[in-house]
Amino acid sequence: MTPMATWLTTDTEANELLDREPLALLIGMLLDQQVTVEAAFAGPRKIRDRIGSLDAATIAEYDPEKFAALCSTPPAIHRFPGAMAKRVQALCADLVDAYDGDAEAVWTAGKPNGAEVLRRLRALPGFGEAKAKIFLALLGKQRGLTATGWRKAAGDYARKGHRSVADIVDQASLHQVRAYKKEMKAAAKAAKN
Repeated sequence: MTPMATWLTTDTEANELLDREPLALLIGMLLDQQVTVEAAFAGPRKIRDRIGSLDAATIAEYDPEKFAALCSTPPAIHRFPGAMAKRVQALCADLVDAYDGDAEAVWTAGKPNGAEVLRRLRALPGFGEAKAKIFLALLGKQRGLTATGWRKAAGDYARKGHRSVADIVDQASLHQVRAYKKEMKAAAKAAKN
C-alpha cells in the first residue's frame, strides 16, 4: 500500500512536512490534545521554521527556556506552549536515546508486529493508550504500515468509519470525525446522568 498524502491541516506546506518527516507526524500527534487537529499538526512546521530543522537531537538538546520561548511565539505551537515544549523535548530526547533520533524506527526497527509497535508508542513520553492506538491506526490506514496484527492492536480505531485522526483525509472527513467525537461525548455525559 502506497502511503496517501496527509491532510491534517489547512496548510499545504505543513501537510507536506507531515508526509516527509515521521518526526513531524509524531510531534503533531503529541500536540493533538486540547486544540484543534489542524492546530496540533501545524505545530511541527512552526518548530521547523523557527529552529531551521526538524531533527530529534537538535530539539532534544535545545536550551529549554529558548525552546519554550520559540514555541510560545505567536502563533504558538499549542494552547499551552510551555508545557508542550517540555513534552516535545522529552519525546525527542527519548527518540535520541532509544532510536538514534529516527522517529520512523519506532514502527520499523526490527520489523515489529502491531502489538510491539503499540508497546513502543505507549512507551513514548506523552503517548497514553488511546493516543498510541490512534497513531498506530493512522500508520496502518494512511502510512502503509503492514505490521502483522496492527488492526487488532489498534482496536476500534482500526475499524472503518470516522473515529479519530487516523480517519481524516480531507475537510469532509475532519467534520465527520468531529461529529463522531461530539456524539461520543454526549453519550458519555448522558450515561453519567
